[in-house]
Amino acid sequence: MKPRIAIPADTLTEATNIINERNAAFAPRPLIEAVLKSGGLPVIFPSVDPKLIPNYLDLFDGIIFAGGSDVDPTFYGEEPHQKLGPTYFKRDQFEVALVRAALKANKALMGICRGMQVINVALGGTIFQDLSEDPRQTLKHSQDAPGNFPSHHVNVEQDSRIFTLVGTRPYVNSRHHQALNQIGDTLKVTARADDQIPEAIESIDNDRVLAVQWHPENMFKHYDYSQALFVDLIHRAQK
Repeated sequence: MKPRIAIPADTLTEATNIINERNAAFAPRPLIEAVLKSGGLPVIFPSVDPKLIPNYLDLFDGIIFAGGSDVDPTFYGEEPHQKLGPTYFKRDQFEVALVRAALKANKALMGICRGMQVINVALGGTIFQDLSEDPRQTLKHSQDAPGNFPSHHVNVEQDSRIFTLVGTRPYVNSRHHQALNQIGDTLKVTARADDQIPEAIESIDNDRVLAVQWHPENMFKHYDYSQALFVDLIHRAQK
């Protein structure tokens, strides 16, 4: 049996005249393809009432929290900054609860961009609502180049799981205007950009969490170190 990899869906919130596309749940096709190529079976979960989450836990072995809109700052005790982007409370509510439930159930977690931020918030961390809040920020973290092109390097801690997957200084893409601030409980930063913005986090005491700020699903076809992150999730989900 292939490991079942859950992908909590985003929601199409734009206005549309097509009734079946109104608030439609969807997952990025490149993410689905990356999971399939790496040996997993993707399973898409819509955002539902968090009370239903216990019914989902037996349906997956690992889970990817994907990119998307900004996390509603009420989940980490703040009011909206003037440069906060679009948010979707229902998705945040579902995913924050799902992070906590998945970890209690000993599932393997991967986070991508917003997904790294969701995991951090779910475990008690906070986010800079815009990079202008972070005095360290000097690099361009929201690239103008096509999203599947790398745009800046990342410095990886050698004493980390991700070091074994991507090496010391991978060249990654970058499409975010927020960054981790306070790091959540049981997590550690294991990669940073040259301006010290966190680019990867992992669990401190086990292998259950590995998350990155970039988008490996857009690079896995041409960069082996991007697909390695998905293969690693499959291996962790099989334990």
